[in-house]
Amino acid sequence: MSEPPLIEIHNATIWRGTTRVFQNLSLSIAQHERVAILGPNGSGKTTLLKTINRELYPVVAEDSWIRILGRDQWNVWDLRKHIGLISHDLHDRYTPTTTALEVVVSGFFSSIGVHGVLAQRISKQQVAKAQNILDLLGIGALGHTSLNAMSTGQQRRCLLGRALVHEPQTLILDEPAAGLDFAASFDYLQRIRNLSNSGHNIVLVTHHLNEIPPEVERVVVLKGGEVVADGDKAAVLSGEFLSSVYETHIRVAQLDGYYLAYPGQVFYKT
Repeated sequence: MSEPPLIEIHNATIWRGTTRVFQNLSLSIAQHERVAILGPNGSGKTTLLKTINRELYPVVAEDSWIRILGRDQWNVWDLRKHIGLISHDLHDRYTPTTTALEVVVSGFFSSIGVHGVLAQRISKQQVAKAQNILDLLGIGALGHTSLNAMSTGQQRRCLLGRALVHEPQTLILDEPAAGLDFAASFDYLQRIRNLSNSGHNIVLVTHHLNEIPPEVERVVVLKGGEVVADGDKAAVLSGEFLSSVYETHIRVAQLDGYYLAYPGQVFYKT
């Protein structure tokens, strides 16, 4: 019996507030796939992430469904054991005084921080595992350091550690290198590559082609709430096609498995 898809969306209509973002959306991502999702602002990338993460739900209709690992319904806490999400929205929800250990330990409870009664439920084993993850991510010495005393790159690694506490098979990353300088960006992206090469499924949502690791083979492009391309990376990431999607002149270069986008035309004022 074949394994179910990681994500299966069929004829789904999805609203975000009073805005209908998707109508009759269909998209399937298999287990053990590495996929990048691109698209202009407003194309539906964030809504898609929130739907996969069970923060948004589709309109109930005949012949319409969203299934994760073959199931229509999930306990959100159980889902976190299979899929780890790292996003800006999650990052912004943590208070600046939260420590690195508190960020990672909160992953065990799918909470934002570990305050009040929740703090009393933390076991020594959970703290030890969280510290080990911080060590593996190169920030073990920052366990009791607050987020506001860290660089953005270190903060981002804390969130990655939070996602890893359940050892999920799949990691979904929303613009992973946004706000990072060259050194932090290259370090973080290499850690994603390492996780990919160790067997993790990677679903990467990004604006920047250079954030797509060479290991990612499939690219999905959204525009205006529709899938306008879905296929092999080399075929999708052409300057001509991306120029039509983003409605500006784009050229694309390839170097060592990475793709780089740069302006197709430059206009100078005289």
